[in-house]
Amino acid sequence: MRIAIVGPCGAGKTTLQNNLVRLGYEARAIAQEHSGAQAMWQRVTRPDVAIYLDAALATINARRGVHWEQSYLDEMNRRLAHARAHAHFYLDTNALTPAQVSARVVAFLASSEIYPNPKE
Repeated sequence: MRIAIVGPCGAGKTTLQNNLVRLGYEARAIAQEHSGAQAMWQRVTRPDVAIYLDAALATINARRGVHWEQSYLDEMNRRLAHARAHAHFYLDTNALTPAQVSARVVAFLASSEIYPNPKE
């Protein structure tokens, strides 16, 4: 099953992708926040499942070492509205470690009977 991971910069998409791939899932972080094409995340991955990771501006700034303004996050959120509305699972990552994010997503996937691909 193909898993798309969407959300604003700094929410943990790439880290989650790497952790899920390591576990055997077919997962891909989609940079939808940089595209005005609202359904790009669907066209790029054709996912069976969409995971939406979210984070607040202060968290994003701290994680990325930037000083973005709220208007920048607002624009990312506007571009992500379609993906967020169609996500199968939403997770606020502000107070979570990467391991906690992965654990919660894996628990959701298991509850949805989505398991890693068998090792060859």
